[in-house]
Amino acid sequence: MTTEQPDGAHAPRPLDRRSPLPLWAQLFADLRRRMEAGAFTDEFPAEHRLTGEYEVSRHTVREALRKLRADGLVIAERGRASRLDTRRIQQPLGSLYSLFRELEGQGVEQRSEVLRLERTVDGTVAGHLGLVPDAPLVVLERLRLADGEPLAHDTAYLPAEIAEPLLAADFGHTSLYGELSRRCSVKVTGGRERIQPFLPDVRQAWLLGLADREAAFAIERLGRAGERPVEWRETVVRGDRFSFVAEWSDESRAVALAPRAAASPGSSSPVASEPAVSSPVASEPAVSSPVASEPAVSSPVASASAVSCPSA
Repeated sequence: MTTEQPDGAHAPRPLDRRSPLPLWAQLFADLRRRMEAGAFTDEFPAEHRLTGEYEVSRHTVREALRKLRADGLVIAERGRASRLDTRRIQQPLGSLYSLFRELEGQGVEQRSEVLRLERTVDGTVAGHLGLVPDAPLVVLERLRLADGEPLAHDTAYLPAEIAEPLLAADFGHTSLYGELSRRCSVKVTGGRERIQPFLPDVRQAWLLGLADREAAFAIERLGRAGERPVEWRETVVRGDRFSFVAEWSDESRAVALAPRAAASPGSSSPVASEPAVSSPVASEPAVSSPVASEPAVSSPVASASAVSCPSA
């Protein structure tokens, strides 16, 4: 085993092979200790270097890296060197928010690649919006980028009768809600969203740069202007770059939770016909400021419905 080097807290510590704690878990703990001490700011060591430093197998190293990535501490992508994730993005629950504004408020450059902006018909989505099955819709599908890296695959549907002017908008660096207000005189004032773990399909994983069978968050959102549903949105967000946070106190009203319904075999869609849970959280004030640096509680829960309005 490699011994301590002069750099002290940044150096690896021996692993205890007599410990009941698996080697990968010990390695994970020591790498996290070194990270907290300020190591790896220039670069994160490659697998072969870690196998030599700790005298463990590549499998052990990969298990530790998998845990670091799952905890949002390291970004490890195919074909690229691993690096510390210093720009994890936090999003508040239970408030009206715009992903565009939240990212820029946290100093993150936000832009989108527009994959689809057109008229369409979708009977299921029309049902969510309280429309007849063949009602014309406007669909906006985007790959959301944060500091140039994929963050979310986002598809929003709106009734064409109010959203037709959006077909002329450039959504490369602007918010849906901003354009909806400017071009259509429609302001989203509230809504509801449901967040749950999700395995992206092949196309979504490719767009987001995720490894095979790597989990993400699926978000279903219904946005309203007053009492009228005006937006149904389906979003898949990278779990290693994004976290949901909530502040609470002993006077907070509870958010209802429900067991996740069993998915049919082979199903990959994050969309449920209608979120089964209603939330008693108060209706949403508009929020545009960044998330507090120290939120009291970090979510996600396995399947949570919160009164919260979709990201724009």
